[in-house]
Amino acid sequence: MMLRRGFILFLPRLVGLLVVACCSMSIVYMLACTPKGDTQQLALPRVHSPTAKEGYEAILQEREEQHRNYIIILKKQIAQLKAELQGRTEQLKNVQNQYPDSLDIRLDHSKPEKAQANLLAFLRSQVDKAEVHSGVKLSTEYAAVPFESFTLQKVYQLETGLTRHPEEKPVRKDKRDELIEVIELAVGSLNKPDGVSNAKLHEYTASDFVEGIYRTEKNKGTLYELTFKGDAKHQFKKIVLFRPFGPVMKVKNENVNMADTLINVIVPLAKRASKFQQFMQNFREMGIQQDGRIHLTVVYFGKEQMNEVKSILENTSKSANFKNFTFIQLNEEFSRGKGLDVGARFWKGDNVVLFFCDVDIYFTAEFLNSCRLNTQPGKKVFYPVLFSQYNPNIIYGHHDSIPSLEQQLIIKKETGFWRDFGFGMTCQYRSDFINIGGFDLDIKGWGGEDVHLYRKYLHSNLMVIRTPVRGLFHLWHEKQCLDELTPEQYKMCMQSKAMNEASHGQLGMLIFKQEIETHLHRQKLSSKKT
Repeated sequence: MMLRRGFILFLPRLVGLLVVACCSMSIVYMLACTPKGDTQQLALPRVHSPTAKEGYEAILQEREEQHRNYIIILKKQIAQLKAELQGRTEQLKNVQNQYPDSLDIRLDHSKPEKAQANLLAFLRSQVDKAEVHSGVKLSTEYAAVPFESFTLQKVYQLETGLTRHPEEKPVRKDKRDELIEVIELAVGSLNKPDGVSNAKLHEYTASDFVEGIYRTEKNKGTLYELTFKGDAKHQFKKIVLFRPFGPVMKVKNENVNMADTLINVIVPLAKRASKFQQFMQNFREMGIQQDGRIHLTVVYFGKEQMNEVKSILENTSKSANFKNFTFIQLNEEFSRGKGLDVGARFWKGDNVVLFFCDVDIYFTAEFLNSCRLNTQPGKKVFYPVLFSQYNPNIIYGHHDSIPSLEQQLIIKKETGFWRDFGFGMTCQYRSDFINIGGFDLDIKGWGGEDVHLYRKYLHSNLMVIRTPVRGLFHLWHEKQCLDELTPEQYKMCMQSKAMNEASHGQLGMLIFKQEIETHLHRQKLSSKKT
C-alpha cells in the first residue's frame, strides 16, 4: 500500500521533471544556434581575399554539421524520456488494475456515492489492520508501540526529549485539541448509546472521565481507550475510539463491572523485613482500606528474618481484619522468577488477575483499577511503566529535612524518571500466565526473568498494553550488585544502579561541587572588597 501510494505521488513529479528537461534542452539548443560573441567567433576571411567565398561556405558547412549533431542528440534523449514515461504509465495501469477499490477512493470522482462507500470501507479496513481487536506477533521487546496516558489536566508521556517533561499539561495546540475532541466525542457517544430507547439515562460529562490511554501506529491511525465513572461504585464505562488518519470511529462501547474482580498481589521476598513493613503500610491503606478486592501472596526464600515477616503479616491481619493472604516458604536461593511462578501456580480459586510486585513498590488504589481495566483473559496483558524515585538524600540534600514518603511521590524530572527499561511489574490473568508457560526457572538471581516473560507475550497474539501510569512508584533503595551474578546480569544491575541515583543535572552538581563552592567563595570575597 505504501509503495503504491508513493508511486502515485511520484508520477506527477516525474511528468514535471520531463517538462523541465525538455524546456532545458530547448534552451540549450537555442543557445547553441545563437551566433557566438565577437571574442569567440571563428576567424573570417577578409572581404577582398580571393578565397572569401570558399571560406564562408566552409564555415557555414561546419555550423550546419554542428546543428545536425545537436538535433540528433536531442532526438535520442527525447526518445529515451518518452520510453521511460511509457513504462511508468504501464506500471501505474497495472497498479490500478491490481487495487481498483482503494484507488477508486482517490481517483474516481464521477461517482461520489461509490467513492464515499469505498472511503468508509477503506477506513474500516484500517481498524481491522491496526492492533485494536487483538494483538500481533512481535519480534523483540522494542517492537511494541507503547501507549501514553492522560487525564483532563495532564499527559503522561514516555518520549520526553530535552524540553518535555514526564508529566505535563498538553502544551501543543494540536495535541490539546486532539484529546479534547476525543473526550467530547466519547461523552457524546455515552449520552447517545446505540440501540437504547429514549428512557431517562445518566447524563455523562467530562468530569466523569477517569483516565485514558492512546497510541499511534504510523501507517494505520491512533487508538484511544477512555475510562469513565459508571453508574455505581466499582463500575466503569469504557469507550474505544480509533482515528484512521481521518474521522474518529467508535470501535466499542461497553459496560465494565469490576466489583468482583480480585487481584492477587504476588511478592517474592528474602530478608528485607524493614522494607516489607513499609510495603505493608502501603498495602493496608491502598489495597485493604481503599480497594478491598485484593489478595496477597508472599513467597519467602530462606529462614532468616522469616519470623519478623510473618509477624508483620499477622499484625496487619488482626488490626485490619484481613484474611486474604498466603505465605509460602521456600528453602532455597532467592530467585524472583521462581517466587512469582510458585505464587501464581499456588492459587486454586477462579481465574484471577495477577499483579507481580516487589517489596520496594508503592501503588495507589487508582493503579489497581488500571490493572483490572487493562487486562482481559485471552486478549490483553498490562505492562505499566512505573515512575522510579531518585535518591531522596541527593534530591532534598539542600533542605532542612527530607519530606515524608507521600510528599516525595510526585512526578517531575527532578524527582525521578519513567522506568521504561523495566518489565517486572505486570498484571495479567492467571490463565494467560499459565498458557504462555510462566517464567524461565533456569534464571537465577537478579534480572532477566521479566524480559523473558515479556517477550513471550509479544510473540503471542495477546495485546500488550504498555503505558506510563501515575499511581505506581519504585521507591529508591541502595542497590547491591553481587559478584555471583552473570556478566549480563551484573551489567544490567550496574546500569540500573547508575540511573537510580539522580538526574544528570543533580549528579553534575555533585561532581562539580568543589568548583561551585570555590566560585561562591570568590564571589563572597569580591562583594566584601566592594
